[in-house]
Formats: sequence, structure tokens, C-alpha cells
Amino acid sequence: MDLDFVQIAKSAKKASLEIADLSSVIKNEALNKIAIAFEENKQGIFEANKQDLKDAEILVQKGEITQSTFNRLKLDENKMRDMIQGVRDIANLEDPIGKKLFVKELDEGLILTKVSCPIGVLGIIFEARPDVISQISSLAIKSSNAVILKGGKESKNTNKKILEIINCALKSVKGFPENVVQQVFSRDDVAQMLKCDEYINLIIPRGGNNLVKFIKNNTNIPVLGHASGICHIFVDKSADINMASKVVVDAKTQYPSACNAVETLLIHKDFDKADELLASLQLEEIKLVSNPEAWDIEYGDKILSYKFVNSADEAIEHINTYGSGHTDGIITSDMENAEKFMNKVDSSGVYLNASTRFADGFRYGFGAEVGISTNKTHARGPVGLEGLTIYKYKLTGNGHIVDDYVKGEKHFTHKTII
Repeated sequence: MDLDFVQIAKSAKKASLEIADLSSVIKNEALNKIAIAFEENKQGIFEANKQDLKDAEILVQKGEITQSTFNRLKLDENKMRDMIQGVRDIANLEDPIGKKLFVKELDEGLILTKVSCPIGVLGIIFEARPDVISQISSLAIKSSNAVILKGGKESKNTNKKILEIINCALKSVKGFPENVVQQVFSRDDVAQMLKCDEYINLIIPRGGNNLVKFIKNNTNIPVLGHASGICHIFVDKSADINMASKVVVDAKTQYPSACNAVETLLIHKDFDKADELLASLQLEEIKLVSNPEAWDIEYGDKILSYKFVNSADEAIEHINTYGSGHTDGIITSDMENAEKFMNKVDSSGVYLNASTRFADGFRYGFGAEVGISTNKTHARGPVGLEGLTIYKYKLTGNGHIVDDYVKGEKHFTHKTII
């Protein structure tokens, strides 16, 4: 394994142990200084981003990156505003570390406490979106984790500039450890990261299907994320046409290349405004596909597959067969069908009468997110601070020994205190 990367991983492990018990005051000071530094240096970030966009245009022409990847790369005033606000929002959130999840008396004077703690070292591999660095670094700091970031080649200049600003701000905070936030750049670094299970505790990929599958197939480190975003909306026969049109248009066009954009529209065969709905989508320049090559295509563009179904049950079956477990919704005024849909669809987010684009840590009030997980262990859906914590058990006694309980001289009380 490459010695340089091992040193990076070792230093991240050391940093994770140092930040584990850092006070909320110091962590919040660090985050607020990062937000200020972004405001003071945003023109420098925009200049770096312009260079990346210029270089990325050539990559698009060569077919090395897609147009949707190019779209994610651009960092404008709106994204910068959200990026800065996201850092401040995370600073204002409750510290997720050291929370007592339960306290139980095992016996008199023998107290068991379950306490939240950081995961340790996070390895983040992401494509295109440079604001990811800000989100993940802020969440890592607040949750007392160290992080090693690997961005895509298409955003190299922006990534370097953002991390330079972050680490400059962190150096000005008294008592803040070194090497909490680090960055690597080469493809070989990814290969080394995936082998580094001695030091890295969790890998979080943020990118396309191929990236996520490659990572899952090439590491022994636990992976948190989703391979694809095949999101559905089912328009039930009782749906309001205006609501259906508004929600579907937003879910498809508000940001078509996002993983929470709708890709398949299911329409009840008895919905009497179906033609009107489809026409309204075409007016928004959405290309409708009634017979797609496959039902699990993530278009990342203003293209929408659609299908007529006989019932809510058929819609649920279709989603559970072809969906990615990301986010799926129903438009209906039939609360029985709504309840059935929301209980039976096996996805991390299930929505009633709302756009799938709400599947986002910032919109959920998490401040930001490290990604969206379709896993069924540890964390699911938009993953914010709580998803970057685990727990430990603390047991406090007074010379207690197991032998006394085995012999029956003492007995457990197992009283819940909290």
C-alpha cells in the first residue's frame, strides 16, 4: 500500500481520537469561522470553479463526463449562499456526541449507560459537486469525526480552494486538532483508501451508479450510500390534477440531474385527467417515454418514463421491483391508498402529495447531508449528524463481579432510569 496514503490515514485516525471529546464550544467556533472564511473568500472559490467549468466543457465533448455531471459542477451565488448557511445551520444544531441514549440500573450501584459517540474516520468519494466538501467537512467536525475526501478530477481546482479555506480557518481555532479534514486527488488514492480498513471506519460514495457499485465490490470497509436514484410518483385515480401536475413538474424539472428527481410516473388507469397531466408535462419540455428500454433507468435529464397501472397495489409492486429504495411518492386524496402505499413501498423516503426533491438533508433540517442511504442498517435516507454517530456502552460499578450473580448471591434488577 502506498506509504503516503497510509500516513494520511494514520494521521486521520489520530485526529479522530483527538476530536472525539472536543467541546461543542470549540467545534461551533470552528464552524462559524469556516462560514466567515467562505464569505470573505468566495470570489476565489468562484474563480477556481470557472477554471473547472472551462476544463469540464472539454471533458463533456470528449465524452469523459456527462452533461448532468457538468451541471452539478457549477457553483453559483445561490449554491454559495446555501453552502455558507449550511455550515451555520450545523453549528446551531445540538451536539450529537455524548448523548445518553438510555440509562439502566443492572443492580444497585451497577449502572449501564448507552452513549452516542463518533464513528471515527470517514472516507468520502464523490463526483462533481464541490459544495459536498463543505457539507461533509462541517458534519464531520460537528459529529467529532475525521474525514478523508476524494473528489472528482472535474472539480479539482474548486475542491482544493474550498479545503484550503476550511483548513486555514481551522488552524485559527485554539485547541482544534490537526488533520481532521484531509483531501486526496488521484485514482490510486481511491484504491488505497478502499484497502485501508485498519484506519478508515466508513466509506461514503456520492456519485453515479458505477462509482458506488465499484466501491461496494472492492472494499471490506462498510459502505453507506445508494447506487442509483430511480424515484417514482404514482398518480392515483382520486388525485387532484393541478396538484399532480405541479408536484411531478417540480420533481422532474427543478434539478433533473439530482438523485431525488423523479424518473418514472405511474398513473392509475381510471385517472380521468391523465391526458391533461401528460400534456402539462410536455409543456414544461419534459420528454415522455411510454415504452422505455428498461424501467430502472436514471435519466438525469428532463426525460420521464410513464406507465398506466390498474391499482395502487400494482404501482407498489412496480416500485418495489424496479425502484432503488431512494424516494417514491403518491398523489391521492384516498387516505386508505395513501396509508397502504406509504407502508408497503420499501424505500428510505415515501411521500404523500409532495415532490421527491424534498429528500435532502438541508430540507429535512439536518443542516446538510453526507449523502442519501438506501441501506437498512445504521442510517437510512438523507444522512446528517445522527448518521455519523454510533454508540458505546459505559458501565459503572463499585467492585461488582459476575461470579456473585452466577452463584446467586446477587440478583439483577434491570431497572430503566432513562
